[in-house]
Amino acid sequence: MKIIKAINNNVALAVNEQGHELVIMGKGVGFQKKLDDIIDDAVIEKVFVLETDELSEKLMDLLGEIPAIHLEIADEIVNYAKETFDAKISDNVYLTLTDHISFAIARHEKGMLIRNVMLWEIKKFYKDEFKIGLKALEIIKERLGVQLGEDEAGFIALHIVNARTDGQAMKTTVDMTQVVQDVLNIVTYHFNVVLDESSLNYTRFVTHLQYFAQRLLRNEIVDSGDDFLFDQVQVKYPESFECTGKIDAYLQKAHHATLTKDERVYLTLHIHRVTERNRTI
Repeated sequence: MKIIKAINNNVALAVNEQGHELVIMGKGVGFQKKLDDIIDDAVIEKVFVLETDELSEKLMDLLGEIPAIHLEIADEIVNYAKETFDAKISDNVYLTLTDHISFAIARHEKGMLIRNVMLWEIKKFYKDEFKIGLKALEIIKERLGVQLGEDEAGFIALHIVNARTDGQAMKTTVDMTQVVQDVLNIVTYHFNVVLDESSLNYTRFVTHLQYFAQRLLRNEIVDSGDDFLFDQVQVKYPESFECTGKIDAYLQKAHHATLTKDERVYLTLHIHRVTERNRTI
């Protein structure tokens, strides 16, 4: 392998014999190296072969701003995720997860804790990914001595959710976008409202819909059969609950899927929050 660019003594961008760019790590791997210098294989400890040269270069830029150990931690988390799932994990996660971990640690050191408003939903609908998030906290604690909270486990879980691909990523994304837009249209017409797209409740609602649509299209919908909450929201928020009935009818017709009780509960709560301040145009 030949050097393209050394970011510091221990991280460099290289090119192999096939002309593919790689991110390499190892003690002294970039020390006093210039363009086209040959790299001694003996000093190479880790090699990241990413999907595109552009992704490798972006990762190199990131490593110029953060400690390389943050990438090592992300790599350990991704390897654990790959052992857990059969689905392919997109290489883009090395960039997004490394960046998130670095930012989370910086926020922790400054005492800036961000609450994960979707934590309950993540625990319920992405149980396996959340377990990976908890494992990630253990890895971070072991490697850096930093104890992050469950909120961060939830955020990391969503990175894994986003990174899982099945070879039909583009089609899934297009279909998911259509489901989200269709549901938003149903809510808009049912309540005769213009939803405030700048509001936090709208952002939460759309985020929930995105992950719901993803689960729907992957046939990963689960149901706890919690009749108590189902009955409670039906009585307390009848109009929003009625709206979920229309959404259910749309899903049955367009996607041959039926809302579970759990999803009707969550959708009812989100719809109530996003529409309660403005019920007429």
